[in-house]
Amino acid sequence: MTCLYKPSSSISKFYISFVNQGSRVWKKSGETHSPSCLRCYVDDKVSKVAWLNRSNIIFAGEDKWSLDPRVDLVTKGQLEYSLRIQKVDVFDEGPYTCSIQTKQQSKTSQVYLIVQVPANIYRVSEDINVNEGSNVTLSCLANGRPDPSITWRLLSPSAETLEVGEYLEISGIMRTQAGRYECKASNDVAAPDVKYVNVIVNYPPFIKGAKSSETQVGRMGVLQCDATAVPKPEFEWYRDDKRLSNMQGVSIQIIGTRTLLLVANVTEEDYGNYTCMATNRLGTHNASVFLYRPGTGRDINGSACVSKSVWLLVLPFLLPLLKC
Repeated sequence: MTCLYKPSSSISKFYISFVNQGSRVWKKSGETHSPSCLRCYVDDKVSKVAWLNRSNIIFAGEDKWSLDPRVDLVTKGQLEYSLRIQKVDVFDEGPYTCSIQTKQQSKTSQVYLIVQVPANIYRVSEDINVNEGSNVTLSCLANGRPDPSITWRLLSPSAETLEVGEYLEISGIMRTQAGRYECKASNDVAAPDVKYVNVIVNYPPFIKGAKSSETQVGRMGVLQCDATAVPKPEFEWYRDDKRLSNMQGVSIQIIGTRTLLLVANVTEEDYGNYTCMATNRLGTHNASVFLYRPGTGRDINGSACVSKSVWLLVLPFLLPLLKC
């Protein structure tokens, strides 16, 4: 907590004066707090002196009226009559009055103790797992004095500020919005308080890469499929409509989101179309790849390149018609 002292009335230079030396005291659970000292200086013309909090007497002379063990006096001879508060709390905020009495008159001067508390996040959303397209609300509740400002960021890829406020609303969340979200609460009293929420977005498989293989008889053919999916996909391989396994002269390898079909010692019967299938609980996606002999004209990208080749053959015949 920061203790700020704001005099609310004029100070007599003859009998009483305040020195505003506000100490910085951080209010955190379990931490030892520094004391706050409200300093009051008097001269030898003063006959009586007292400290009050609102209308309650804390000290009258050196007699302590308050039952609060955190409160004591700081005196140096007859010139200083300061009030010290150990472990300052928000309940200590308010007006404090140093009152003096001389033979001629009485004087009072007041200082207002303002207690500031660092921002503290006391509740934040738990990590969540949702399907793509769902509506998501993340919450981050904080307190402090003054009231903290709350900002949200998705830490990757850009870490730009997304929203200001306790709640972050995401309509129809997409897979690109998955990641670690940061909630930051700050009020410039101390370092911001920061908490994190991990958001997992599930989506069905998509085969983003499929590689055919041009292989000579007697060599090993390698067919490959790469897929993206959350949860991680399971893979199956098919030849025509027949599911393949490691017991049928081929070896199936799965490495993360990649699958390989290894055909050892290729024969004429092994040439043809193969299908890889990626599956998770949200859906299925498949792609065709080819194992073919060298010189047959089939490109490494299989069926997509066959379509391209057909267009190249037809194009010379179409050009004269287009000119007409």
